[in-house]
Amino acid sequence: MNEGDQKVPTMLRELSQHEFGNRLEPYRRELQVHCYRMLGSLHDAEDMVQETFLRAWTRRATYTQDISVRAWLYKIATNICLDALKKTRRRVIPKTLRDAEPSGDSVPPAILEPIWLDPYPDDLIPWAAEHPEQIVVTRESVSLAFMAALHVLPPRQRAVLILSDVLDWSAAEIATLLDTTVSAVKSALHRARASLDAAHPDVPAPRPDDFLLQTQLAAYVQAWETADVDALITLLRDDATFSMPPIPSWYQGKAAIHQIVGTRVFAGMPGWRLLPARANGQIAFGLYRRGADGYAAYGVQVVTFAGDAISDIITFRKPDLVERFGLPPQP
Repeated sequence: MNEGDQKVPTMLRELSQHEFGNRLEPYRRELQVHCYRMLGSLHDAEDMVQETFLRAWTRRATYTQDISVRAWLYKIATNICLDALKKTRRRVIPKTLRDAEPSGDSVPPAILEPIWLDPYPDDLIPWAAEHPEQIVVTRESVSLAFMAALHVLPPRQRAVLILSDVLDWSAAEIATLLDTTVSAVKSALHRARASLDAAHPDVPAPRPDDFLLQTQLAAYVQAWETADVDALITLLRDDATFSMPPIPSWYQGKAAIHQIVGTRVFAGMPGWRLLPARANGQIAFGLYRRGADGYAAYGVQVVTFAGDAISDIITFRKPDLVERFGLPPQP
C-alpha cells in the first residue's frame, strides 16, 4: 500500500457532510478503476463508488486512525463488490464464453443479458504520469486480455490478486481488509496466479513504432470507411480474432474474418465512420453506422496490436458507450 495514504489528523466523524465528501473525492478515480476490475462493468463500477462513499459516511464514526482513509475505503469498496458479485454472473468477452466459430458464415442471436465486459475510458484511469514504469503496470492491469482472464477467477481470488499484484498490498494488509488469515490470502493468491497464467499466458508483443502505427491506423480507418475487406485483412495477423458482443460468436484467422466482415459487416455500400478514442490503455474508436437518417452511434471498438499487425478487433455494440467516451452522438 503506498503511503500517499496519510493518516487523517481530523477524525472523520467531526467533518460536515460537505467536508467529508471533499476528503474522499481524491480517491474516486482509483476506487472506480478498482471496482471496474472487480465487476467488469463501467456503470456498476460508478454505482459501487457511490455506494462506497455513502456507506463510509454512514459508518464514519467507526473509522479509527490505525489504517489510512484510503485502505478503509478500499475495504468498503471491495466488500461491496464481493456482495454484488454474489448476485450476478461473471463478465466475459466472446473468447472466454465459447469456442471460435469454424467459419464466418454463421451469426448466432445476441445475448442481451448483462454478461459482457465493458471497455473502460482511458480518461477515467488515474495514470501516474511521474512514474513511467507504473504507467506500464496500469496499462497491462486494465487491458482487455487481462480483464477477460481476471474474470475467469472466483470473486475472492480476483480480489486477492488485484490487491496483491496490481495494488501491491501485503498479505497481512489483504487479510485485514478481507477479514481472513494471511495463510488463506497466500493460498488464494497462489491459486489465482496459476489460473491467470493459464488464461492469460502471453506476454504482449511490442506495438509498432509511432510512424508505422499511425500508418497502420490510417489504413485501418480507411478500410472500414470504404468497406474494403481485402485492405482490412492485410493489416491482420494470421491468427487474428474478431468479435462483436453481445453477439456471442468470435472468429479467428484471416479466412473466417474475411467471410464475416465481407458478408455481414461491410455488406452493401460503405456505411461506417470511426473516431479515435482510448480504452483500457489501448487503441480504440467510436464506431458509427449509417442509417436512413445519417450516421448514428453504434459502439466502441478496441484494436489490439501484436508486433506490426492487428491481433484482435472487438466491437462493443452499445451505442451509449460512445458518449461515455466523450465522443459525439454523430461523427
